[in-house]
Amino acid sequence: IYEVKAKVVINAAGVFCDEIRQLSNRNSNKIIAPSQGIHLVFSKSFLPGENALMIPKTSDGRVLFAIPWHDKILIGTTDTPIEKAELEPQAFAEEIKFILQTAENYLAKLPQREDVLSVFVGIRPLVKSGISQNTAKLSRDHTIEIDKSNLLTITGGKWTTYRRMAEDAVNQAVKIVGLSKKTSPTKDLKIHGFCQAAKQFGDLAIYGADAVKIQKLIAENPILAEKLHEDLPYCLAEIVWSVRHEMAQTVEDVLARRTHALFLDAKAAIEIAPTAAAIMAKELGKDEIWITEQINEFNKTAKNYLI
Repeated sequence: IYEVKAKVVINAAGVFCDEIRQLSNRNSNKIIAPSQGIHLVFSKSFLPGENALMIPKTSDGRVLFAIPWHDKILIGTTDTPIEKAELEPQAFAEEIKFILQTAENYLAKLPQREDVLSVFVGIRPLVKSGISQNTAKLSRDHTIEIDKSNLLTITGGKWTTYRRMAEDAVNQAVKIVGLSKKTSPTKDLKIHGFCQAAKQFGDLAIYGADAVKIQKLIAENPILAEKLHEDLPYCLAEIVWSVRHEMAQTVEDVLARRTHALFLDAKAAIEIAPTAAAIMAKELGKDEIWITEQINEFNKTAKNYLI
């Protein structure tokens, strides 16, 4: 354990930022009103084509969207106030029912519970406003708070404002510390793997320029071209790549955080967990006990994505 001292610490812990704030000041009031939103994944047959769909007015006054996603259809979302944020949040039955009933009039065929390939949940770190219990009406603007110990907390916001959030947080931190201002180069900085012609790589297009390196792995060992599952767009080579170049250490790392297998089809992800564990064990020098433990741990997590 190392002790690190800093002139300012940025707390960007999302729904858990109150816990960090209370480490700095145990008397700090909670500012987060957590709200969860669920997403259901279906086969492409429920919305053929490449166009997304938005339902502009739902029974709770929000919107619902259906978006083509990795040859599946992603439908969401809800806005449900919750008492406490969990590391592995779970969808409520009424949320699933709400999405199924709202979407049924707009899809190519009637969606049923048994058609859901995966259900997953995100939690919004909304900032409290008075005593209202309706999180759908809370502002999505972000908030910055600086306490006496120079703990800078940034919370609220949304995906589409992440750059502005980062800019505001860093600017405030620079001001606190008294650092010299510099122009940020990140706005026009290309992300790793940037490739304008990525579509030519088919299922490997998500890797961008790195797809060529994965193809090289396959050329060296053709068996790695084998698909992990007929209902998923991933091959064995991607597991090897995840371990060697993306620091994957667990089966959950590979099937949830490097690929989207768990989010696309939870049942299929459970079925390929043994294969993923065996390949990873060979790469990492692990034994059969590790393989069994990894499969069990992944299955335990994956069950939360099944209905």
